[in-house]
Amino acid sequence: MEEQIINKVAQSGIITLDLEEFAHQGEFKVVDLKDFMFMGEILREKDFRQKLEETDWSQYRNAAVAIQWPHDTIIQKWAFMLLASKLTPFTLQIHCCQLEELPTLSLLQNIRDNINPADYKDKRVVVKGCGEMEIPDKAYLLISQMLLPSVKSLMFGEACSTVPVFKKSK
Repeated sequence: MEEQIINKVAQSGIITLDLEEFAHQGEFKVVDLKDFMFMGEILREKDFRQKLEETDWSQYRNAAVAIQWPHDTIIQKWAFMLLASKLTPFTLQIHCCQLEELPTLSLLQNIRDNINPADYKDKRVVVKGCGEMEIPDKAYLLISQMLLPSVKSLMFGEACSTVPVFKKSK
């Protein structure tokens, strides 16, 4: 008599959510506002607009972009709007941050933009806990906040070995 192997994990109805799938796969680039400022220190509208016009914005195509500036300078709010008007046709994301913060901010935005909690209503969800890249703690916090109101249960790890996080009361 031949025993049939049954994949109980596949039959469990558990949905595995891999946060790595939401990581930006393109380039991360920086726009430093000091390069657009008079003497690298003073933001003057006329000079700023001229430098915006002289810049080849296509170099930022499909990139996630960090906008940074010397924090001891005063940047008028309109400058960010003008910069966005030039970058938006080319970039996938724009964030005011340092370059080293950009991968995390990009990941968080992608999670917010691409996960609909309603898709997980009354489902059993395991958030994958290991992989090729280091997932920041902020991403686990965000996905928990997003899914807790909807899911039947939320777990961390792999479908075959999970840490229970939340289970909806009956």
